[in-house]
Amino acid sequence: MQRKAFSLIELMIVILIMGVIYTLSIDNFKRLNDKSSSLTLLNLKKYLNSFKHTKSVKLLCLEDCSNCDVYVDGVKSKNIESFLDSSVKTYRYESSYGFIESEADVFFNADDVEEDVCFSYKIDKNGIGDQVSVEFKNQFYDLSTYFSDTVVYNSMEEMLSHKEELSREVLK
Repeated sequence: MQRKAFSLIELMIVILIMGVIYTLSIDNFKRLNDKSSSLTLLNLKKYLNSFKHTKSVKLLCLEDCSNCDVYVDGVKSKNIESFLDSSVKTYRYESSYGFIESEADVFFNADDVEEDVCFSYKIDKNGIGDQVSVEFKNQFYDLSTYFSDTVVYNSMEEMLSHKEELSREVLK
């Protein structure tokens, strides 16, 4: 005898499988959208490296840092709100001088008007970021390490002593 239709059990199983797949995919889409809400300076390098890029990916915060944009290969890709505030300071480390506050980047908008940059951080095509340290809310974030995660210090002196210790180890 030839069957020309599905049984009720077979249809229910297919609907159940489709429901499970739908539930899992909706949950994954929610997690993708929540990605920026969990962004901190501690996971900034990983977050920016998660974008597919061929040249660079850059986080650029203008004026008072209430709004930041992610630029992937020079094209504005994502907007992030309430990530930082204007108290953020960026430093670069010089072995002979210690920490020196970095000058703000220059940014020209689409109308070719210069805007004030509050904070920026860029990662190149090899995954190597700007060699800077960041002070924010009385914590000091060392973003200058190439292959390890961001390290957080409670004071600039603590971070400076760690940098000097690393320099001594290299010179041995």
